[in-house]
Amino acid sequence: MAQPANYDANSIQVLEGLEAVRRRPGMYVGGTDLKALHHLVYEVVDNSIDEALAGSCTRINISIHKDSSVTVEDNGRGIPVDIHPEKKIPALEVVMTTLHAGGKFGGGGYKVSGGLHGVGVSAVNALSEWCEVEVRRNGQVHQQRYVRGYPQEPVKVIGKAKEGVTGTRTTFKFDPTIFKDDIDYRFDTLSQRFREMAFVTRGVTIHFSDERSNRQLTFYFEGGITSFVRYLNRNRENLHNVVFVDKDVDNIGIEAAIQYTDAYTESVYSFANTINTIDGGTHMTGLRSALTRVVNDYSRKSGLLKDSDPNFTGDDTREGLTAIVSIKHPDPQFESQTKVKLMNPEVQTYVQQVVGEAFGTFLEENPQAARAIVQKCLTSSRARDAARKARDLVIRKSALESLTLPGKLADCSERDSSKTELYIVEGDSAGGSAKQGRDRHFQAILPLRGKILNTERARLDKILGNNEVKALISALGTGIGDGFDLSGLRYGRVIIMTDADVDGSHIRTLLLTFFFRYMPSLIDAGHLYIAQPPLYRLEYKKQVKYMYSDIEKDAAIKELGKDGEKAGLQRYKGLGEMNPSQLWETTMNPGNRTLLLVTVEDAAEADRTFDMLMGDAVDPRRKFIQTHAKKVRNLDI
Repeated sequence: MAQPANYDANSIQVLEGLEAVRRRPGMYVGGTDLKALHHLVYEVVDNSIDEALAGSCTRINISIHKDSSVTVEDNGRGIPVDIHPEKKIPALEVVMTTLHAGGKFGGGGYKVSGGLHGVGVSAVNALSEWCEVEVRRNGQVHQQRYVRGYPQEPVKVIGKAKEGVTGTRTTFKFDPTIFKDDIDYRFDTLSQRFREMAFVTRGVTIHFSDERSNRQLTFYFEGGITSFVRYLNRNRENLHNVVFVDKDVDNIGIEAAIQYTDAYTESVYSFANTINTIDGGTHMTGLRSALTRVVNDYSRKSGLLKDSDPNFTGDDTREGLTAIVSIKHPDPQFESQTKVKLMNPEVQTYVQQVVGEAFGTFLEENPQAARAIVQKCLTSSRARDAARKARDLVIRKSALESLTLPGKLADCSERDSSKTELYIVEGDSAGGSAKQGRDRHFQAILPLRGKILNTERARLDKILGNNEVKALISALGTGIGDGFDLSGLRYGRVIIMTDADVDGSHIRTLLLTFFFRYMPSLIDAGHLYIAQPPLYRLEYKKQVKYMYSDIEKDAAIKELGKDGEKAGLQRYKGLGEMNPSQLWETTMNPGNRTLLLVTVEDAAEADRTFDMLMGDAVDPRRKFIQTHAKKVRNLDI
């Protein structure tokens, strides 16, 4: 083994200024992927939202320009520009170029904020090719420009501001040497985040425009999180009006909005200082435990639960629940800089107390709604008991003994799950081609007969009675529901491979609905993919070319010119039309294929979309189809 180089004082590197951010972007914005790219925008917008929370900002304008630079402008107080007493340079330059510098450490500038560590906007500056900040303050417009975090000139006055006009305007262009692979901002991803921000920050108008596509949206919600719950539930049958509570406890603002519906899943989202804490935390725990305790207490007291009946579990009381909990804390503790989980222990107690009191009063004062909620929990409890018995058929019988794998599964020989793939294929003919064409060493094939159950419209006990779903669960090895365990996953990649027609699209949507509702961790951990089989095969002079879109096909024919008429063009309607070698070459060979990774950027929006497309309400679906019908491509009639 080679001896390491000398480890002495010369081995200790000191990264000055913002160099640490450029060297280790993952520590500050979570990585260099698409999610981290969007995080840059959120960090800047969060500063404007903090101004709104301080009561100093009513409007935020966000623009993506044609060169993918982004401008965020607000009418807040403007970043201070006077000389910093210790650094002896303008405070604006300190904020933009120094880690852990900001007005949110208890200096009196902010009572509540989302920015905590003072690394947000300085990290964005460090990871930008260039950045410009304009500050309107004290009747003047101040400006400074930076390149990769370094000021190009001192802060200077470039003009006069209109009387009474204040605010900050930040424009930055992400650094393509750090954010590679041709990634770019997604309008829908950003707009969903801004919608959430507007919901949880009453009184602020957020205007978002994208010059690349000429799309724009404006968000303003007078009703705050009550409007958010109504928005999520607009395609569901509600059991009662939204229950809303807003209370301050020990300088911590607590808001919650609660409504039960006829759905079979829960839609609960949590926010801390307007930041969506996607992994929940103490505020989410407090909300859930309060609801379970109050529903159990009311059910016993009113005689709806008999002495012999067991208490409702948390799962029973959360079926059909849509709720938002939003807290404003002067000193929130997050799990990491990307702020996905709230850790303050006192918040759990306060939320439990506030929500328990408000929801308990609501049940007492609205016996009809209370009865409907308890009835929903009773039905859920019975179904869950049935599901528990049914689940014994599909989960592992013990830690050592795995359930027999489904007979239709053509397994692979590799046992290291990080190297294996499972193709979920529709129909026996496609399954036959896939089984013959695959690499048996690491690729397994599971053919499904027909369409699986629409899991958006069924409870778990009914879902587990479906043979195709049972085969899928036992093949994956993770279990389902309460017993789901990602460590049991037998295949590192789970790939949905369906025909490129209407039926194939429907089967793919049914499978995606199942995974989103019952195995979301599979998606979150990056294990779910969609195969991209070719749409066309073009043969000319013994040369074969596969094309994956109409645009590719038209370009290929145009390239041949007049000879295009002599070429043989085949449109694949199903995977079964390809022979095994063609299927391998185009769709299964890791060297040639294209796979789409399934991700969920915004759980609340995905929740609403699945509910609208796959739920019971017909009108919203009809409206969606009529609105988007002209955009349909590759429709088989």
